[in-house]
Amino acid sequence: MSLPCVETETAADPRFAVVWLHGLGADGHDFAPLVPQLVDRAWPALRFVFPHAPMRAVTVNGGMRMRAWYDILGVRIADRQDEAGIRASVGELDALIAREGERGIPPERVLVAGFSQGGAIALAGALRHGSALAGVIALSTYLPLAERLAAERHPANAKLPIFMAHGSLDPIVPEPLGMMSRDALRQLGYEVDWHSYPMAHQVCMEEIADLRSWMGARFDAIPAG
Repeated sequence: MSLPCVETETAADPRFAVVWLHGLGADGHDFAPLVPQLVDRAWPALRFVFPHAPMRAVTVNGGMRMRAWYDILGVRIADRQDEAGIRASVGELDALIAREGERGIPPERVLVAGFSQGGAIALAGALRHGSALAGVIALSTYLPLAERLAAERHPANAKLPIFMAHGSLDPIVPEPLGMMSRDALRQLGYEVDWHSYPMAHQVCMEEIADLRSWMGARFDAIPAG
């Protein structure tokens, strides 16, 4: 059974879907208010899907239970990664993509997006997904299980367009970690559209404008079916 989700459709009979994963401790409502700011009226009808991560104990927060895509074991978030939790959430993402297919939107018309911890799952899942996707959006995040990607990535998404954005003042996910992930992806041959902004662990209007342009280009490149 798929995770519970907040859903928004920009018009009837959506032809594309955006599956957007929230950050640690938030929920599916977190980015739903962004839709009116982001969407261009010229775009085809979209379905935005904002799933709620499962509740789990998070070690770095004293074992407090909160919505999280995986456990974070220490302050250095890329160390001692919760591989089992990451892989379980990648499976949840696969199920959400499959559900869109059942509702008439095939993978090639699905964009996967995420912020912070959600962005980590978006990257890990999209690059391993067995069917070509429309693109992946990774905001203020990093590539988890990076050392496994070369062996585990799926050829269906070898040309997957990637939008990465980060705040240069981010105290939670340091920008150098995001840049290392960007460079690792480029070394594997992925096309990464990278953006940096003078902000902390957040989203800014300039970023939304850049993302709008990038998403519009993806929609233009793919027949709506």
